[in-house]
Amino acid sequence: MGKDINLNSSEWRDIVFEGKNKSYGAYELRSSSSKRHVVAFIVVLVFVGVVAALPAFLDAVKANQQIAGIDDSFELSNIANVEEQVPEENIIRQETAPPPPPLKATIQFTPPVITEDSKVNEDKEMKSIEELNEKKDIQISIATVEGTNDKNAVDIAELKEHKVIVEDKEPEKPFVSVEQMPQFPGGDVELMKFINGGIKYPTIAAENGIEGRVVIRFVVGKDGNVSDVQVVRSLDPSCDKEAVRVVKTMPKWVPGKQNGRNVPVYYTLPVLFKLQK
Repeated sequence: MGKDINLNSSEWRDIVFEGKNKSYGAYELRSSSSKRHVVAFIVVLVFVGVVAALPAFLDAVKANQQIAGIDDSFELSNIANVEEQVPEENIIRQETAPPPPPLKATIQFTPPVITEDSKVNEDKEMKSIEELNEKKDIQISIATVEGTNDKNAVDIAELKEHKVIVEDKEPEKPFVSVEQMPQFPGGDVELMKFINGGIKYPTIAAENGIEGRVVIRFVVGKDGNVSDVQVVRSLDPSCDKEAVRVVKTMPKWVPGKQNGRNVPVYYTLPVLFKLQK
């Protein structure tokens, strides 16, 4: 085979397909191969050019965006007009706090305390009668103040920051169950003796033959006192009243404990009413 043979030439194609069916697809493909090769080469060339130019295109787009952002920025000359556009009630203005009120001239009151001479602080020593008489117009207050005697002056004891505010603490809620439950002095045996010895059978209940239990619930406080006595299971109004009366006459209990400290605890106690036959 010669070196100058062009495999894509029509002469070579005719030699190859001589005496063969040229209507077959292979002959058509061979005939259009040169055209397809050229088209493919152009497509590849265009693709490579686009890829090569893409970074430069992206840089140009970013540069345009930055320029556009600078053009759309807010001008400093318009800042002065912003305050005019905000409603007056929405403008926050700095206000100067009013000066503190003048204080009255006072001498500190020092409560008498018996202590050793070496521990006496001369600055906190009680003022003598002579010193108080020399300053007749000066009041006695919680601190010594070199102030004024003006009638509009304020005593230091009246200022809010010097007042002692006593807040009522919310009472602790009673526990239902604790590590160490409250106990009647002497235990349950003494408790039953106290109930049985203190109960006076109501006459109305006895005449009507009423027997049964009244269930009482009460709170044993942190100090052992009984309070908040309530009937949780009623038998008869007269029996209920008598059971509440006896429970309220109980002496102090041994208070319940939780985490090593005394706490209020609910205690439920059945009181039995039974007629002697």
